Amino acid sequence: MASDIRVKICGLTAPEHVNAAVLAGARYVGFVLFPKSPRHLELSTAAELAHLVPAGIAKVALTVNATDEELDRIAASVPLDMWQLHGTETPQRVSEVRDSFGLPVMKAIGIAEAEDLAAIDRYSEVADQLLIDAKPPRSSELPGGNGLSFDWRLLAGRKYWQLPWMLAGGLTPDNVAEAIRMTGAQQVDVSSGVERAPGVKDSGKIKDFIAATR
Repeated sequence: MASDIRVKICGLTAPEHVNAAVLAGARYVGFVLFPKSPRHLELSTAAELAHLVPAGIAKVALTVNATDEELDRIAASVPLDMWQLHGTETPQRVSEVRDSFGLPVMKAIGIAEAEDLAAIDRYSEVADQLLIDAKPPRSSELPGGNGLSFDWRLLAGRKYWQLPWMLAGGLTPDNVAEAIRMTGAQQVDVSSGVERAPGVKDSGKIKDFIAATR
């Protein structure tokens, strides 16, 4: 396994798990700011956790169809390096957030079948990074963190994308190496795959996940 795989641990909610991610070698840490998620943080908690993260590790705020006012409140309270837009934000909205808030934007795109790949080209023109995730079930209120994967063969050989992208969706310490092999991903994201309960990370699983990418 290539040693330069960059890992994002998303949905962190406790200091010990932030520290576990940092010590294990995560390159990104994600904080969920979406009230319907079991990983949602109040701004004060998100700020406390973000201050534990050393320089050089990107602090990412996950939002879902957030308004400018909501993004303003987050930016004023939490020291961030990147936005992750995980809702139905249009390419125009991605551009607006990028221009208005002066931070890189990662746009999540849900994939279930080959037809869904067309969105990648549209968002490639406006985002700084893409997060290629499993499309959630129609009945789900959560756009991510559902523990679902998609057919990784859909991404095989697609090395022509011109901006960084990250593979997500149903990844675990047991399958991440195979996912990287099949897709050629250089970056991976995990949330529920390193939890012992919804919203509760497991330090051992975090360490095992990152070790499996090496």
